[in-house]
Amino acid sequence: MTTDKISRRHFLKNTSIAGAGVAATTALAAPAVLAQAPITLKMQSSWPSSDIFQEMAQQYVERVEEMAGGRLKIDLLPAGAVVGAFQVQDACHDGILDAAHTVPVYWYGKNKAASLFGTGPVFGANATEMIAWMYHGGGHELYRELTQDVLGLNIVGFFAFGMPAQPFGWFKEEITSADQVAGLKYRTVGLAADLFQAMGAAVAQLPGGEIVPAMERGVIDAFEFNNPTSDSRFGAQDVAKNYMLASYHQASESFEFIFNKDKYESLPPDLQAILKYGVEAVHLANTALALNQYSADLEKLQNEAGVNVKRTPDDVLKTQLDAWDEILPPLMEDPFFAKVVESQKVWCERVVFYSLQNAPDYRLAYQHYYPGKL
Repeated sequence: MTTDKISRRHFLKNTSIAGAGVAATTALAAPAVLAQAPITLKMQSSWPSSDIFQEMAQQYVERVEEMAGGRLKIDLLPAGAVVGAFQVQDACHDGILDAAHTVPVYWYGKNKAASLFGTGPVFGANATEMIAWMYHGGGHELYRELTQDVLGLNIVGFFAFGMPAQPFGWFKEEITSADQVAGLKYRTVGLAADLFQAMGAAVAQLPGGEIVPAMERGVIDAFEFNNPTSDSRFGAQDVAKNYMLASYHQASESFEFIFNKDKYESLPPDLQAILKYGVEAVHLANTALALNQYSADLEKLQNEAGVNVKRTPDDVLKTQLDAWDEILPPLMEDPFFAKVVESQKVWCERVVFYSLQNAPDYRLAYQHYYPGKL
């Protein structure tokens, strides 16, 4: 055997041993790669678990979690799981909750301008036009100013789902004249409470889950909540049989998704963006769900539950507009309230003019294809 062959064999053997040793050392030195646990946010809504609004909140959770690819989870809870329906904002501010799904009208007791971001004067606009004000008319910045600067709350919030106009409500007797409102013990919330008081009603502000028991005990004798699906699920048809659609008291409303500001800003920028723009994504999902379910449940109320469904008379609608004119001037003495109202009025004058001028008469088209139904 030559020296060259011995040297080459010796070299290859030693190299093989050394390589194995390096590989073993590297394997021992390298840290184990573990899957990172997802960040979990605790979110509570202002709705019972059976309400369609809870389904709408769940639509948001599903979209956020899928977009986050397993890095973010949301533990969605119904009203009362941690705090009451009207207390979710305080719980987010305090860090008891990380997030909430609610409506601004539920905290208008802190500042009446809160109701302007959900259920304010109509100014001719529908819900779609008013939520567009949030995105392009300065509404989001005014909301931030109210929550963070005026009220000093440690929250951030985003808006979704411009709700259809809410029904005038449920009554034991059909309402044919505005005079019948005077003296009624009526449930509503937000600035609508001021409006109905101006119309002569005695107003009680109650969460949705308390409405039917209050009717049964005689605490109230008429009420509105929101829509045919929510109303029928909590049994409105069991305590009243006259359902009046169309009203200016809450001609538009939007959900708010609120987050503890510290928690939100502690998240990576991409997860913050998913939470923020997930709200825009669920706006469409919520709208589609509502149109399908609300219309189906209205048919059931008429055809199966024996409910007398009527449009609110023009006399009542005109009285509501007059009542808005009555209650707004003293509220406008507050500079911030006035600033929000003026912003909305400027927006509505331009945007609603376009919409009304551009839109054909859909009622005429409906009557053409479904004669006699309206």
